[in-house]
Amino acid sequence: MRLRSITDLRLSALRETLIGRKEDARRRKILYLGEGNFVEPCARSRRGKCTIQGDKMKIWLPKNQKELKGYLKDPLYKNSFFIMLTSISNAGFGFIFWMLAAKLYPKEDVGIATALISSMALLVLLSRFGLDQSIIRFFPERDKGSVFSTSAIITTFFAVLFGIIFIAGIDLWSPQLDIVRKYALLYLVFLAANSVISLTGVSFIGIRRAEYYFFQSLMVGSRVIFLFPLVFLGALGIFSSVGISFLLASVFSAFFLFRFGIKPSGIDREFLNDSLHFSAGNYIAGLLMTAPNLILPIMVLNILGAEETAHYYIAYAIASLLFMIPGAFSTSLFVEGSHGEALKKNTLKALSAIASLLAPAVIILYLFGGLLLGIIGKSYVEGFDLLRIFALSSFFVAICQLYFSIKKVQKDIKGLILLSALIFVLITGLSYVFMLEFGILGVGYAWMAGYGLSSLVVGVMVWRERWV
Repeated sequence: MRLRSITDLRLSALRETLIGRKEDARRRKILYLGEGNFVEPCARSRRGKCTIQGDKMKIWLPKNQKELKGYLKDPLYKNSFFIMLTSISNAGFGFIFWMLAAKLYPKEDVGIATALISSMALLVLLSRFGLDQSIIRFFPERDKGSVFSTSAIITTFFAVLFGIIFIAGIDLWSPQLDIVRKYALLYLVFLAANSVISLTGVSFIGIRRAEYYFFQSLMVGSRVIFLFPLVFLGALGIFSSVGISFLLASVFSAFFLFRFGIKPSGIDREFLNDSLHFSAGNYIAGLLMTAPNLILPIMVLNILGAEETAHYYIAYAIASLLFMIPGAFSTSLFVEGSHGEALKKNTLKALSAIASLLAPAVIILYLFGGLLLGIIGKSYVEGFDLLRIFALSSFFVAICQLYFSIKKVQKDIKGLILLSALIFVLITGLSYVFMLEFGILGVGYAWMAGYGLSSLVVGVMVWRERWV
C-alpha cells in the first residue's frame, strides 16, 4: 500500500512537470512533442534574427557591431572566430619570423633550422595517435584532467621516443642535420614542449575557451623576439627561438588549464580502452587527409619540375587561407556536438556562416588573386588559374569537413575513414593522370574532382540518413 502511494505521488509530480513544460512551451510559442522534446519553428539569435527556419538554412550577416557581439556569444561562432584568428596569428608570426631569420642569419643556417623545426612538427604529427580528437569527443563525458593527462603522457612519450630514433638514425635520414646529435637533449626537450602545446590548444577548444588557444599562439609568436639575442648561435639560435617559445607557451597553457579544473593525473586505462577505436580511426583518417599535402609537391617536382612546383606551392598556400574558414567551423561543430548540442541545427548554422564568409572571399580571390601573386613575385602570376580552381573547390572542402565533424560526433569511424580514403585516392591518383595531360592545372582539376565527387557521396549519405 505504501509502495503504491509513493508511485502515485511520483506520477502526479511528473504529470505536473509536463503540464508546466507544456504551458512554458505555449508561452514561448514552440511545439511540444511529448517525452520532454521540443521543436522551435525558428531558432533566433539574441538580436531576434531568424537563422534556421524549419530546419532550413538562411544566410546571415551581422548588420552592426552590436549584432556581431550577439553572434560571438554563441559558442559555435565564438570558438570558430578564435580558431580562425589563431590560424591568422600563426601565419602572420610565421611570415615575420622567417623574414627576419632570412635577414639576420646566413642561408645555410636558415636551411638547417627549417629542417630541424619541420622534423619536430612531423614527429608530433605521427605521435598524436588520434588522441587530440578524443580529447574533444570525450571531455564532456569523462573527467577532463584524466583525459588530458592520459593523452599528454602517451603522445609526449612517443614523440620523445620517435625523436630518439630520429637522432640515432640521423646519418640515414639526413646526414646534413648531424648537428642534432650535439644538442640531442635540447632537441628532445623542445620536442616534448611542442607535443604538449599541441594538446593544450585542442583542450582549450574542447572546453569552449578557444580564446586561450589564441593567447597560446601569441606566446608561440614570441619566437620572433628571441631571434635577435640568439643570432650568435647560428642555426641553433633559430631553432632555440622556436623551442623557447614552445616552453613558454606550455607553462602558460598548463597554468590556465589548471585554473579551469583540468588537473594532472595518471594514465586512465578505462579511457584508453573506450577511446581506442575512436582514436585509431581518427589517426588513420588524419594521415589520409594530410598525405596529399606532403605527396603533391614531390609529385609536381618529379613530373613538371621545380618552377611549376613553386607555382603550385604558392597558389595552395594562398588558397589555404580560404580552407581555414570551413576548418574552423567544422572543428567548432565537433565541439558543440560532443557537448550534446543539437547536431542538425548546429550543422545548418555552421553551413550558413561558412557560406556567408566563404562566398565573398572566393569572389575576391577569383577576381584579384593575380594581384596578390604579383606582389609575391611576377613569375608567380602564372599560377593564377590554379589558384582560381583551388578557391572554387573550397565550397566542396567545406561540405566534406562538416561531414567529418558529424561522423566524429556520431563516432562513425568507418564512415570517417572511407571518406578520407576516397578523397586521398581521388586527389593523388587524378593529379598524376591530369598533370600528364593539363600540366600544373591538372592538380587543380584533381583537387576539384576529388572533393567534388566526395561531396556528392556526402549528399547521398545525408539523404539516406534523412537529414534532408
